[in-house]
Amino acid sequence: MKLILRLFLFGYVLIAWLPVANAQDPSVVIPVPVDVELMDGVYRFTDGPSVRFKRVSPEKICAEGYVLTVSARGVTVNASDDAGEFYAMQTLRQMTGNGRHKEIRCCRIEDYPRFPYRGVHFDVSRHFRSVDFLKKQIDAMAMFKMNMMHIHLTDAAGWRMQIDAFPRLTQVGAWRIGQTWKEWTSAGARYSEEGSADAAGGYYTKDELRDIVGYAAQRHITVIPEIEMPGHSEEVLAAYPELGCSGEAYKGSDFCVGNDAVFEFLETVLTEVMEVFPSEYIHIGGDEAGKEHWKTCPKCQERMRQEGIEDVDGLQSYMIHRIGRFVSSKGRRIIGWDEILDGGLAPDATVMSWRGTEGGIQAMEMGHDVIMTPGRYCYLDHAQDAPFKEPESIGGYLPLDSVYVYEPVEPSMPANKVHHLKGLQANLWAEYIPTDEHAEYMYWPRAFAIAETAWSPVERKDLADFRRRTAGALETLRAEGYSTFDLSSEYGERKLAQTGLNHKAKGCKVTYNPDLPWSERYPAAGESTFTDGVIGGWTYSDRRWQGFLSDIDVTIDLGSVQKVSYVGGTFMQLTGPGVFMPRKVDILVSEDGEDFRLVTTVWNDVSVNAPELLFRSFDTIMDEDVRYVRYHACRSTMRGFLFLDEIVVN
Repeated sequence: MKLILRLFLFGYVLIAWLPVANAQDPSVVIPVPVDVELMDGVYRFTDGPSVRFKRVSPEKICAEGYVLTVSARGVTVNASDDAGEFYAMQTLRQMTGNGRHKEIRCCRIEDYPRFPYRGVHFDVSRHFRSVDFLKKQIDAMAMFKMNMMHIHLTDAAGWRMQIDAFPRLTQVGAWRIGQTWKEWTSAGARYSEEGSADAAGGYYTKDELRDIVGYAAQRHITVIPEIEMPGHSEEVLAAYPELGCSGEAYKGSDFCVGNDAVFEFLETVLTEVMEVFPSEYIHIGGDEAGKEHWKTCPKCQERMRQEGIEDVDGLQSYMIHRIGRFVSSKGRRIIGWDEILDGGLAPDATVMSWRGTEGGIQAMEMGHDVIMTPGRYCYLDHAQDAPFKEPESIGGYLPLDSVYVYEPVEPSMPANKVHHLKGLQANLWAEYIPTDEHAEYMYWPRAFAIAETAWSPVERKDLADFRRRTAGALETLRAEGYSTFDLSSEYGERKLAQTGLNHKAKGCKVTYNPDLPWSERYPAAGESTFTDGVIGGWTYSDRRWQGFLSDIDVTIDLGSVQKVSYVGGTFMQLTGPGVFMPRKVDILVSEDGEDFRLVTTVWNDVSVNAPELLFRSFDTIMDEDVRYVRYHACRSTMRGFLFLDEIVVN
């Protein structure tokens, strides 16, 4: 075997036995290693540790794995490939605080990844990011053994890659009127010409993207490009309106699947993309296509007739299959959001499951590879602390702990298909994140949690220990110039959500108006939601808030006639995703459940234009002897969601 001696950080080596208490040990490392054996003694150095590398066969150490041994005379790394050596050095880098600590506890670390795909997503369409920013995040990803960088290059807000055959994609599609996504959308979502005084945005040249790809490859990170189709393509249709069903700019967001020119366009674009990005995966989007224009478009209808396609879901599937065959002919594989399942999944396609995990499980059962990125656990665009103290975000609440507790292998997954689960990914959509510093703040430390879940054995995970290690890792990142969340000042969940609430209606039966059911997407605890004593947190997606796309009309049976002095329920408003206060709430009571009398009507006084997360109690004080309480909340004229967590009766 070949034995190589290198000086890490090119330092002068000094060996000494020192008290173990003064030395850094592997307990600081993220992701937590597979196995750690502490030994007597300390290795001390001045500028940098001496490291010996020894190659072994893959039968002894798996791909990306390593064995790192620290003795009093130096460090030895055994690995079967370059990636394993590299990850060993990242472990050593953390143990030394990137060179700040000069004493290391003697130990033996055996380590290897749980999943081969450990990803971070970058939305450069909504807000363009500099090359330097992306390289900086690559450095952080590498430190924590993440190996897939997914770049969302195209979307309505901007086309970000130079394409030689279609120059107007960047001459028009990369520039908009409005510096931020919010300014752009509020001004009508219009594009501009490159060089115009009102043009905001930017794009990457092919040479810049090759530079990013090369920089990442040196750190064992693969860059995966995403070119959206068939939806989220307004910027393309502004530059080349003939590719849409209407043939006009600003009319529709989907490619015209009945038009052969669309496939000529996409194949040409993807060919240029694959010339720059050598990744096995080419991400084709596939999410949230409206498909409405396809229902009346003559070309789309003719395509459906010729191909024997029954509905527009089938038409999308036709497109995904066709693009999949083209990409496969180039020796690559397509990956897309879980909507690519609609109408039938293309052969060899990999599914990125974001609308929960159901789509991913379905794809696994069909024999397809899957990357899990469910929004409830992996969408870092949600606030990571109490929204009132955080920068503006799309809404929701996803603290570090909630990311960390996610376990991608679910009991419902068929045992003989689990090998199709290739890993997971942290996603950060950037509509409300205009600056590089804000984006960095949203990634770190929550991406640490994704890194540990993707790398470490599930039995090695421990939340309290992870938080301790996270504090040290954040200190290291901040020392290197990163903007991070300050975990020491974390406010946490709503206080009532942590403690719950006792009241007269707790545990009582609730009868729902059968014509006004809750939304299947937000059932919370079903019929017991409003009287279970559980109070909702900062986000409507925490399975404590019950959601309605209608009025809420329920009746609570207290079990006997008793004195009631208070009835109330709390609603939330977050206008971005379409969550509004009720227009009014009627509170009625009855002794027999038949004859109800109106106690009061509580009218809403919260503006539908308020941008921030708001909570308001619709309640009343009374002095009544009642058994039944009816609570009727009338939906806002904005026609969005109503969310209610508990109806309190005292």
